[in-house]
Amino acid sequence: QVQLVESGGGLVQEGGSLRLSCVASGLSFSYFDLGWFRQAPGKEREFVAAIRYISSSTAFADSVKGRFTITRDNAKNTLYLQMNNLKPEDTAIYSCAAKLATASEYLYWGQGTQVTVSS
Repeated sequence: QVQLVESGGGLVQEGGSLRLSCVASGLSFSYFDLGWFRQAPGKEREFVAAIRYISSSTAFADSVKGRFTITRDNAKNTLYLQMNNLKPEDTAIYSCAAKLATASEYLYWGQGTQVTVSS
C-alpha cells in the first residue's frame, strides 16, 4: 500500500520560513516524479513545484519562484519543500504527490499539511 505522509506545516509570520517533508512508503521512490500542490480555502488545487526522478530537474509555479526550493532524498524516501519569504497568499493545505515518469497525471497523493502565514 502506497502512503505519502506530509509534515512540517504550521503558523508562521510573513517573511518567515518553513520546511515541509513528505515521507513515502510502498513504492519505488527513486523511480517517481514528485510534486507539491496546494489548495487555499475556496480555491482550486494548484501546482507549486515538481522534481523529476532521473535528473532531479525542477519546476516551479511563477508565484513561488525564487522563494521555494524542492529537493528529494531517495535514500530516505523523502521529498522536501523549503519555503522562504512566506506571504499570506501562501496560506493553504500543501500536499505531495507522486507519478511515474511516463504518466501525465499524479497517481498517489498525501493527506496534506496546513501552512498558515499571518501578516
